Amino acid sequence: MRRSVTALKRAAKRAAGPVASAALTLPLLGAAPSSPTQSSAQALQSAFSSAAAEYGVPRSVLLGVSYLQSRWDAHAGAPSVTGGYGPMHLTDARTALAGAAHHSEGAEDARGDQARAALVPEERIPDTKDLPARLRTLPRAAELTGQSPQRLRTDPAANVAGGAALLAAAQRELGEPMSADPADWYGAVALFSGADDRATAAAYANDVYEVMRTGGERFTDAGQRVVLAAQPELAADTGTLAGARLRAAAAGETECPASVSCEWIPAPYEEFGDGDYGNHDLGNRPESQSIEYIVVHDTEGAWEGVLDLVQDPTYVSWNYSLRSTDGHIAQHLKAKDVGWHAGNWYVNAKSIGLEHEGFLANPDAWYTEAMYRSSARLVKYLARTYGIPLDRQHILGHDTVPGPTTATVRTMHTDPGPYWDWAHYFDLLDRPFEPTAGKKGGVVTIRPDYAEHQPEYTGCATAGSPCPAHGSSAVRLYSGPGTSYPLIKDIGLGTTPSIGVNDLSSRVSTGQQYAVAGRDGDWTAIWYLGQKAWFHNPAKKPTAVNATGLVVTAKDGLESVPVYGRAYPEASAYPAGVPAQPVSPLPYRLPQGQKYVVGDKVPGQYYYAVTFDTASHRVVTGKDLYYEIQYGHRVGFVRAADVTVVPAAG
Repeated sequence: MRRSVTALKRAAKRAAGPVASAALTLPLLGAAPSSPTQSSAQALQSAFSSAAAEYGVPRSVLLGVSYLQSRWDAHAGAPSVTGGYGPMHLTDARTALAGAAHHSEGAEDARGDQARAALVPEERIPDTKDLPARLRTLPRAAELTGQSPQRLRTDPAANVAGGAALLAAAQRELGEPMSADPADWYGAVALFSGADDRATAAAYANDVYEVMRTGGERFTDAGQRVVLAAQPELAADTGTLAGARLRAAAAGETECPASVSCEWIPAPYEEFGDGDYGNHDLGNRPESQSIEYIVVHDTEGAWEGVLDLVQDPTYVSWNYSLRSTDGHIAQHLKAKDVGWHAGNWYVNAKSIGLEHEGFLANPDAWYTEAMYRSSARLVKYLARTYGIPLDRQHILGHDTVPGPTTATVRTMHTDPGPYWDWAHYFDLLDRPFEPTAGKKGGVVTIRPDYAEHQPEYTGCATAGSPCPAHGSSAVRLYSGPGTSYPLIKDIGLGTTPSIGVNDLSSRVSTGQQYAVAGRDGDWTAIWYLGQKAWFHNPAKKPTAVNATGLVVTAKDGLESVPVYGRAYPEASAYPAGVPAQPVSPLPYRLPQGQKYVVGDKVPGQYYYAVTFDTASHRVVTGKDLYYEIQYGHRVGFVRAADVTVVPAAG
């Protein structure tokens, strides 16, 4: 395609006065490791310069694309959740997409409503069909560079060269000149995303150009120092995307911010069989009941197959799916409607569910920066729209949703697991986990260094076998101030605690807050599951920061108070025709003298929706009030009448 005269004039003007490299505007994004020498630590930076020169791609474009793909990390040659390798995330996903879908595993009832029969989908492997082009960029890079696929997977310099070759090929495909001006590469960057629709490709390119405008510097997972000079005046020539043959996404009436690419792929609400229907309930939120939570899931399956499942009326549902390669979002349910996804009907009725393409028990299968950023933008939009606080008692992992009853505690899911980078996610949400008090604050916020904190886990591939060493958001808890003490036991699970990747009994997660119960040298104790639990928290490498806030304690005269997995109304609140739901405590207690960080004060509420015909649906609100608390790894609820709320104190 030939460029318009106007576009050529714009390019000539820019070429006459190229944008000068500005001073860096971002602080270091990662701490410098101590081992690599200065020369070896510059190897990746040199690789970007060499590849840019060889293939005629501006270095800042190459660096910007790589940051959005991998934050310049090489992941030691391990593939991402979609089979992407190296700093440029070159994809070869032929063997990376196996696995049963998230809601097809285990015995969790995704709906979690005792008023109707449990909904536990049979285990199934999503059909990924033919792999799309976005999952086959590494073989194409091998053709363009003459490098072997194995070298492109494992050699960061070769990987960067492969990415440069793909960008150059995209520029030629668009009929654009091999310009030295990064502004002229917008269309090629958009095509590099692999997206097949214009909105997603443009959203991806916009993110890359924002990275280039902002600049950055960090040490990678291999100790490589990489620098991208800020270009705050850089204005992309978006017209260079005009010649791309990309489809228009079916945006429909999506509820997404303008800063992301969002497509409407509806989940079905239809009747089938003998009164069965699926795969969600119609509602009228937030008018009928407030939306209090956003639940973060991983899919345990690949994008195409997962989309097939959410469109199956016999399966379950969630509100949004997010794609790892480019951050594209598909919306399936309106926010007003209730998905079946969290395993707890109280939480389902008051939450929005986000499924992220990924795998809990495959630590080396990393998520792209593009998906983290897209998800954070969506969450910020939803939080602003529905008044949801941006903290870990409202932005829940599926693994922090409580079992609604004693019988369900063991069946609850454990995703997104210890390898989801909560610290980075909340940085992107503009809510970093910073200290807010000194040692007398009385509360700690869990915050290990994700990259350096690598606790041992087992069971990722086979039961009992060690998982690969990897950064983690989770911190392990012991019954005394040392690793020689037993792990903390969760009486609700009724099993011996272990370091299994799915065992949550003795684990806390980044961003969660707990009341301090004691300190002993490098060890800190917190109140957890009715016990005093200890974690290693050395001053030089802390795994938590000090904070303050409100905590609940059992009222005077009460030896302990019950903990609930849902905040349901008292029996007298139910109208005729709506069966009263039991207010049944979990097998946990909050003993006198212990303190737990408090979240919202909420009324007991139950959404009755057991028929396809919505005429019988009711939202029942009681007079009893509850506090949400951070009780163990999962949140819980206590009756307001049973506890006293006080400021935390050391």
